[in-house]
Amino acid sequence: MKIKDLKELLDAEVLCCENNLEREVYSACGCDLMSDVLAYVKDQGVLLTGLVNPQVVRTAEMMDMVCIVFVRSKTPTDDMLELAKESGMVVLSTDKRLYEACGLLYSNGLVGNTVKK
Repeated sequence: MKIKDLKELLDAEVLCCENNLEREVYSACGCDLMSDVLAYVKDQGVLLTGLVNPQVVRTAEMMDMVCIVFVRSKTPTDDMLELAKESGMVVLSTDKRLYEACGLLYSNGLVGNTVKK
């Protein structure tokens, strides 16, 4: 799925790096605990979260994610957008809740990874 398709499905606003909407993403993760993202997420292209702080961008960057979607109409700070811009990471904002946004993406073919036990 391309980021532009994800944007349309979520009726999201582009906040950063609109020139990268053609990038392909193959999986997603919905989480507000960045420690869980670091511990359990592998090969994710998109991070959906309601947490708004610079650690979100830094964590997504460490995990080689290409897009962050802020849910519940959350808006990142200018500093966060600047961090994302430095790595070319697309930042979106949607009014949908985390559960609904993840469900929409999953039902349209964007999967998550399997958690190893």
